Amino acid sequence: MGLGSTTKKIQTIADKAEQVYAQVDEVRKQLEDLRGKVDTTHETVETLEVRHEQNRALLEALAEEQGIDVEEVITEAAIDDAETAENVESEDPNAAPDEIGEEGTPDEPDEPAPTGSVDADEGTGTETS
Repeated sequence: MGLGSTTKKIQTIADKAEQVYAQVDEVRKQLEDLRGKVDTTHETVETLEVRHEQNRALLEALAEEQGIDVEEVITEAAIDDAETAENVESEDPNAAPDEIGEEGTPDEPDEPAPTGSVDADEGTGTETS
């Protein structure tokens, strides 16, 4: 009887070892796949960084040609982003984010576009009926 139960135990251990080996092999394959994806992503990011720098240089040259102060535009954008983040954090349903849809044009950001809206909180704007 002792030999039969030992054989069963050894067979059970062998079966468990095969399951563990299969799981380890699957994890190894997933890791290899993940490494490949990370390498591809790294190459893509490097390419995008180079293109970003090229585009930035081009935009700065165009801005200089048009007489636009790049640093001032970047500073204003950072302020707008900070104000937007404050509005989102405050979760004020009446807070208007300072993003897309802002009145004004890119050439004249300080001048409001002609609209028929009234800002209920500030009481500014024009009202047309």
